[in-house]
Amino acid sequence: MSETTTRVLIVDDEWMVRSMLSTIMASAPDIEVVGEAADGNTAVSMAATLEPDVVLMDIRMPRSDGLTATERLTRSPRPPRVVVLTTFDLDEYVQTALRHGAVGFLLKDATADEMIAAVRSAARGDAMLSPKITRRLIRRFTEDDDGPSAERQRRRSAARSSLQALTEKEREVLIALSGGLSNTDIAAALHMSEATAKTHISRILSKLSLTNRVQAAILAHHAGLVD
Repeated sequence: MSETTTRVLIVDDEWMVRSMLSTIMASAPDIEVVGEAADGNTAVSMAATLEPDVVLMDIRMPRSDGLTATERLTRSPRPPRVVVLTTFDLDEYVQTALRHGAVGFLLKDATADEMIAAVRSAARGDAMLSPKITRRLIRRFTEDDDGPSAERQRRRSAARSSLQALTEKEREVLIALSGGLSNTDIAAALHMSEATAKTHISRILSKLSLTNRVQAAILAHHAGLVD
């Protein structure tokens, strides 16, 4: 990733939306729109060639949806950070996209400043979801914990086994992250610099083979680290 410019690929089946997003992104001196795609298959092909840092991905597209494209992109050799575009704040598509590795989501009615901030945040690897939204997503993802006790126990054992790879400090950071805290809030709560907090989060995701903070928070919930 360039130290000064974030390369963005815009994916939406409506040309007016692509044009609007492109105009907004072009207004930021540190963002470069490297391409536009109208469907998921084209997005994956273009990303392989253009190597964008961030992909703004529409989910509902008639020919090739953004969910499959998001999963393919996050499994690529040089995965970009995918931010899903939606008209709904917490629909089922957003949840699936996050499971597939998207780093967050952006409402299409967000302001230009919010859209630019979201891209910058994704490029830095910072939280793309507000604490409130993170907690709501976690609640939805963990609703199936009310299922059979044997399945709950199996899930808990598997989660706890995965977390054995973490250091004690990383577990503390994971618990704070699971509460929906931002990097700044985690740093303040655990008396460390924001850069150190970000480093711990990166190591947590790497050790657990996860792609975003929501996945990490869900695993912590399954392990019983947090309520």
